[in-house]
Amino acid sequence: MGFEKSLLVALSLALVLGVANCFDYHEHELASEESLWDLLDDKHKRFNVFKQNVMHVHETNKMDKPYKLKLNKFSDMTSHEFKNAYAPRGNGTFMYENVRRVPPSVDWRKKGAVTPVKDQGQCGSCWAFSTVVAVEGINYIKTKKLVSLSEQELVDCDTTENQGCNGGLMEYAFEFIKETGGLTTEDKYPYHAADGSCDSVKEDAPVVSIDGHENVPKNNEDALLKAVANQPVSVAIDAGSPDFQFYSEGVFTGSCGTELNHGVAAVGEKGFIRMQRGISDKTGLCGIAMEASYPVKTSSNPTPHSSSSLRDEL
Repeated sequence: MGFEKSLLVALSLALVLGVANCFDYHEHELASEESLWDLLDDKHKRFNVFKQNVMHVHETNKMDKPYKLKLNKFSDMTSHEFKNAYAPRGNGTFMYENVRRVPPSVDWRKKGAVTPVKDQGQCGSCWAFSTVVAVEGINYIKTKKLVSLSEQELVDCDTTENQGCNGGLMEYAFEFIKETGGLTTEDKYPYHAADGSCDSVKEDAPVVSIDGHENVPKNNEDALLKAVANQPVSVAIDAGSPDFQFYSEGVFTGSCGTELNHGVAAVGEKGFIRMQRGISDKTGLCGIAMEASYPVKTSSNPTPHSSSSLRDEL
């Protein structure tokens, strides 16, 4: 029986490698460093993953999309494995690690670091709004100027990893802002709750920049409190419960899980989102402590035309 199973797996591998050769790949190019393909059982698992990925690439490329997919060295990895291995996780540091005392309450709205609540409309752009709140906040803390920044610029232009109205991650957005030199204002690039083409002229006129981002240690509410005590923080939560759907006011203590599906901003310990201490689940209420991150800003904001001039040189 063992021999027959090994033979079956070997034949399956021969088949998949034949398919791979049709796509101009070899086994060592298809296998990621993580898998190594050194055990028959693992080869069988990777074969099934690869088949699913082949179908995904094929079906996606048949659709009328402005981009195409192609098999590559990640073809034997699941989406979960790929995300864990390659999703941005900041620089590995946490600048507030040595903070010893946290004030009993903080509200960045009252400190003037948060713009009025904005409405994302019928567009899954919560990630962009969460990102912008955090960037607006750190910019105010550093410059004492509250500038309303453009969520629509992220929706339209940050499309390499994020997907506009179909969702995205705040960490990717922070890196996009860093790499492109900053964000422009909401007035110059207003929000319209729909995917659009990137306006490169407006994108080339950033007014607020950041120097990267850091991640709050995962599932650590104390660390999250330290971060929020020092600046607004982007967090992901499970907002899928009916109570959350119809929430109006008060400290939310309703039922919710940890299937992260909504990006928001923690702007205070007793404010827009209140973080609960002393619960048994380390992930925090609604998973608020699972995926928290914040922008880092040490340099001054760009001067007019400085970003576009730099790109021209490149």
